[in-house]
Amino acid sequence: MELRKDPITRSWVIVGPTEREKERAGACPLCPESAREAPLLLELPAQGPRPVRVYPHFRPLYHIEGDLERSAEGIFDRMAPVGAHEIIVETPDHGRSLDRLPDEEIERVLDAYARRVADLKRDARFKYVTVFKNQGLESGEEWPHAHSQVTATTFVPRRVLYELRAAREWYRDRERCVFCDILRQEIRQAKRVVDNVGDYYAFCPYASRVPFETWIIPRTHNFQFETLAPAENRRHLAILLGRTLRRLTQVARSYHMVVHTAPSTLQVKGELSEYWQTLAGDYHWHIEILPILETRSKSYSIKEVYFNASLPEQAAERLRQMDPTS
Repeated sequence: MELRKDPITRSWVIVGPTEREKERAGACPLCPESAREAPLLLELPAQGPRPVRVYPHFRPLYHIEGDLERSAEGIFDRMAPVGAHEIIVETPDHGRSLDRLPDEEIERVLDAYARRVADLKRDARFKYVTVFKNQGLESGEEWPHAHSQVTATTFVPRRVLYELRAAREWYRDRERCVFCDILRQEIRQAKRVVDNVGDYYAFCPYASRVPFETWIIPRTHNFQFETLAPAENRRHLAILLGRTLRRLTQVARSYHMVVHTAPSTLQVKGELSEYWQTLAGDYHWHIEILPILETRSKSYSIKEVYFNASLPEQAAERLRQMDPTS
């Protein structure tokens, strides 16, 4: 495999076949009896009941070993897929999904997210660490056992670059965080807010890309997800995430969930240098959840101009009326 850069969109694309991992027929590789031989990167709680476990991905898209091997092919750029790719097994129970876990177990999953992001950001080679979850068949999930994934890359994903540029420009013009401004208006208008617990709010964005798209964001400004603290705040986030997912799974069996956090602050050159001075003030971490409805909409076929037949205000009202405990 190799990474190739689109010179127009500046997106990096992984090209080539992935490694194939031999799996026993009928065995889930994420269940404890199958995964016990895999290298264990993290266990929360250590030696405790019902732990969250983190392993290197069995078929990684990125590899810790090796050099970037940057090279040119005419006008095009390419490099080796150096990075990290990990699996966060959210529960040892094969049949339980994240939204069905108790709040304290969801909190441990979030703690594992934060710990892995913080650890991978210590590697100066990596510019960005992504935590994401594909839930359900329609999402392209790799295994039905509840899990999330972490990738560390030597580039910043295009969607995050868009956010960084917009946030920097907003801050430059107004000396305010655009995410804070959005949340303040959403709270004031109360039309698209779905729920809130403590400092955290769930709302349907004004320009939602897909029906029932929901963001979770802290009211207190913070550009780094990995600095989640104190424990009470983590529990509030866990409660809200569980309530939100239980609402969303009543309208869609599958969804994509991505944690958006700031790039590594160890990188001060290249494409990140222009954000370095104001990154802590202009960016704001958040979680984006994009449900996938059974009836596929144009939202998923028109990638750059999204079509959403459901008004976010109506979606938020419907989600508010749903029982977050069912």
